[in-house]
Amino acid sequence: MTEKKETYDSKNITVLAGLDAVRKRPSMYIGSTSERGLHHLVYEVVDNSIDEAMIGECDEITVTVHKDNRVSVQDNGRGIPVDKHPKYNMSGVELIMTKLHAGGKFDKKTYQISGGLHGVGVSVVNALSEFLEVTVERNGKTYRQRYEKGKRVTDLKEIGSTERRGTTVTFKPDKEIFAEIEFDLDTLTNRLRELAFLNKGLKILIYDERSDKKQAFHYEGGIISFVEFLNKRKEPVHIPIYLKKTKGDIELEVAMQYTTSYSENVFSFVNNINTHEGGTHLIGFKTALTRCLNNYAEKEKIKDAKLTSDDVREGLTAIISIKIPDPQFEGQTKTKLGNSEVKGIVDSLVTNGLNTFLDETPKVAKNIIEKALSAAKAREAARKARELVRRKSALETTTLPGKLSDCSEKDASKCE
Repeated sequence: MTEKKETYDSKNITVLAGLDAVRKRPSMYIGSTSERGLHHLVYEVVDNSIDEAMIGECDEITVTVHKDNRVSVQDNGRGIPVDKHPKYNMSGVELIMTKLHAGGKFDKKTYQISGGLHGVGVSVVNALSEFLEVTVERNGKTYRQRYEKGKRVTDLKEIGSTERRGTTVTFKPDKEIFAEIEFDLDTLTNRLRELAFLNKGLKILIYDERSDKKQAFHYEGGIISFVEFLNKRKEPVHIPIYLKKTKGDIELEVAMQYTTSYSENVFSFVNNINTHEGGTHLIGFKTALTRCLNNYAEKEKIKDAKLTSDDVREGLTAIISIKIPDPQFEGQTKTKLGNSEVKGIVDSLVTNGLNTFLDETPKVAKNIIEKALSAAKAREAARKARELVRRKSALETTTLPGKLSDCSEKDASKCE
């Protein structure tokens, strides 16, 4: 967990740009206006709460899908600052809700590590909503403000006292922007469960008023529980391997477990964002894994152990999660990490951790090597089978003279 900061006021918020053209070109900010973009609105609001959780200021998030397809996201974090910003002469709430790239994450003092679309998130949700209402509970008081299509329609008002703290954002997607505003419960549930796994100890609840369904996610095992969840219908070869390493500002967590299956199930994350297309962190992991297992096999004098990257990933379920201050993503919706320095760092950290694990648990190491060797033998057998088929196919299409042709006699005694 990153270091907790003592103060969080409006002066911590830095603005890089104003809100402009989001409603004209929404796909530039949320990827698309399809079902995927619609659900992305929820994730952006949740990401702000996750940022609070990552520094130890929030341990519970509740997402409610209302009957009219409004969505509310409530957390018990510190609450968005309500005081006036010294430069922009508006409250921290209004600044975050109406300005792109406005947030506490840019000065690196409030949040060293964060998710979301680099701060454009909540303001974009505001811009693309028919209405958005934000309620802040902070310093014993409750405040509320309402926006419509990104525009302020009420001032930030104190509406009462409270013993709670936190922020609640309620919004309804704009039908003028989205062809469909019906949220899919399974889609939301899968992402929220994922976030609960990635943030050990965080409790996330989802309530769907439309179907009266409730679910709660809370995993003290973190990504180890994630791997066990993914493998619950498979037969594991060993208990999960867990590595947690830090180098400079980069934090790495890896949980991995081989099963008797033949499929690979590897997922990578950066600052809680699922990098579906992988990137430099995943390349670093794969490189280290292949080298470590080959080196171990060589050290143990295991014959013919020339394992490829595919061999060592057969039957592997793994979660690679890194926290990094300045991630560089390819594409606005963050599906591939591009930081070149991350590859070497992850490679080094995984190599050190995995080498130690293999040396200390020779029985598990043996099981993993045997699994990879089995994959290598199957690969080699498949290669030979392909070559045989190609050779036979070539011979069948080529007329060879006399004794150079393949024998066609079925009686072996009559063959040379």
